[in-house]
Amino acid sequence: MSPYENTPIQIVDSHCHLDFSDFDEERADVIARAVDAGVTRMVTICTRLRLEPQVRAIADEFAPVFFAAGTHPMSAADEPMVSVDELIALTAHPKMVGIGESGLDYHYTAETANVQKQSLRVHIQAAQETSLPLIIHNRASDDDMIDILSTAYKEKPFECVMHCFSSSAELAREAIDLGFYISMSGIATFPKNKDLRDTFATLPVDRILVETDSPYLAPPPNRGRRNEPAYTAHTAKIGAEIFGLNYEDFAIQTSANFDRLFAKAARWKP
Repeated sequence: MSPYENTPIQIVDSHCHLDFSDFDEERADVIARAVDAGVTRMVTICTRLRLEPQVRAIADEFAPVFFAAGTHPMSAADEPMVSVDELIALTAHPKMVGIGESGLDYHYTAETANVQKQSLRVHIQAAQETSLPLIIHNRASDDDMIDILSTAYKEKPFECVMHCFSSSAELAREAIDLGFYISMSGIATFPKNKDLRDTFATLPVDRILVETDSPYLAPPPNRGRRNEPAYTAHTAKIGAEIFGLNYEDFAIQTSANFDRLFAKAARWKP
């Protein structure tokens, strides 16, 4: 069955930003539309820890919504350096299911690379200590990312997802070799990004998640508009084509992948 038919197939949006002001006027409606489109669960991501209470409140209010918390690499130099203990304390909440997003961004904020690396290592340690998955943002920093993640993993294994993946095939292979997951966003649906789709096609489908990263990166037919979790179905439709599966089988597979990685979300009962 295709997205948005009368009985939509169930799927998960593994990464969105429901606390952003883009949704302030209709947050409840946005979440309702997602549920109507078959999105059974959404993970909304806190990118600045001082905003964690607002993000947590959304998860508390809406049953399908879970949350993760961390300091985004582009904000690492502007925010107080988070501690491992601070991150661990947040995980006491039953719907706090991931660490991050953290990572490296040398496209926009290369001048803060050293602070970003320090912050990333803190987030990695929190993931190692809590067994919650680390959520990674990576842009134009593949070499340092491979080095930091692989070195830390050898010291103590941890779970991880490379969110909104648009990096090199080499980084994808390194991540898969470490047992990590790769998340597909609307970027993979853009017509010019055939090389990225070809990279995804080489990866094991049991390590793939789907996400919107909304309000950003809306896939066709909504490209250029505000993205929202309901549009997960459009990205997943392209994902199914990439892996040679029908939409339902791809939705079932990526939902099972989500449950395996975000095991705390899978265990949660209202």
